[in-house]
Amino acid sequence: MMQQAAIGLGIPLRLLAEGPDVSAAQVVPDHLVGDYRDLDTLRKAVDGCAVVTFDHEHVPPEHLAALAADGIACRPGPRALMHAQDKAVMRAELSELGVPCPLHRLVGTVAEVEQFAASVGGFPVVLKTTRGGYDGKGVWLVESGAAAEPVLRADQPLLAEERVDFVRELSVLVARSPSGQCAVYPVVESVQRDGVCAEVIAPAPDLARAMSEQAQDIGLRIAGDLDVVGVLAVELFQTRDGRVLVNELAMRPHNTGHWSIDGAVTSQFENHLRAVLDLPLGSPRARAPWTVMVNVFGGEVGSLHDGFPHVFARDPALKVHLYGKEVRPGRKVGHVTAYGDDLDDVLERARHAASWLQGDLPDEQ
Repeated sequence: MMQQAAIGLGIPLRLLAEGPDVSAAQVVPDHLVGDYRDLDTLRKAVDGCAVVTFDHEHVPPEHLAALAADGIACRPGPRALMHAQDKAVMRAELSELGVPCPLHRLVGTVAEVEQFAASVGGFPVVLKTTRGGYDGKGVWLVESGAAAEPVLRADQPLLAEERVDFVRELSVLVARSPSGQCAVYPVVESVQRDGVCAEVIAPAPDLARAMSEQAQDIGLRIAGDLDVVGVLAVELFQTRDGRVLVNELAMRPHNTGHWSIDGAVTSQFENHLRAVLDLPLGSPRARAPWTVMVNVFGGEVGSLHDGFPHVFARDPALKVHLYGKEVRPGRKVGHVTAYGDDLDDVLERARHAASWLQGDLPDEQ
């Protein structure tokens, strides 16, 4: 998806891919296959590049520091990216800045988990790995100290957080350039199923203007205070008592921003490229009153393209994006986007198309 934006701008990309058949390697001609955890491989990949950016947060911090010491422009930089790599670092920094977050504490023993639970009104509490978790992985909801024990045996630092009583999850995206220019996208609602983003509604329905502005202000403040360059995604809880709390940070184009490819004047991918190259940013304004993106997951259907005749004939305005991934049950293999003036209609169109491509609907529909 970054390559699509780069083509329009005439910007050549070089890719370090983890395998020869991954999605990006299928569309970026200038790529090499290697392990991002190997510094020599990283140095080979970035040789001659004006800017280095990332599509995940897992590059070892010491390698990023080495690239920066070599004079390579890493955007976002190692210090900023650390707040997306390590949840403990992120929570400590945001708390220092006064950004609203769930109550939390680092824990390493059952007794510490029980003490934390007592401090937040009792179990259940959430335990998270500080590094490496995503899409629900590395997250446990524990009902007692005994239930926490097997998780703690994993011999890794864990972050304990209060279980937040939330109404829904929100997300705000900010693009920020080295010169400090920012573009903030409309606040969206993200619907999670089994810890994985299933659909996104832009803008978030029935969100009070004051809360929308607060969420955008939080995103802008984090981007500025952490010196983020590129796209920052801030995932938020909207609580039942009328607050917004920061859940997660991602410093890259994000699934909750995929709606912007078809639904915004400038997609998150184009604005990420503009930001890391310190070019003036494009408008993040929505093109239609409502845009809905629904993820397509692998199921029993062998070829997703078999669904094209039906979804395209039924809805000529629908946009389908497939990722070139092998279809496996539960794997995120694409998304569909619909937009228009009526939210109920847009929701139905996007959900129907995704379900059809997944093979979840009978033929008569």
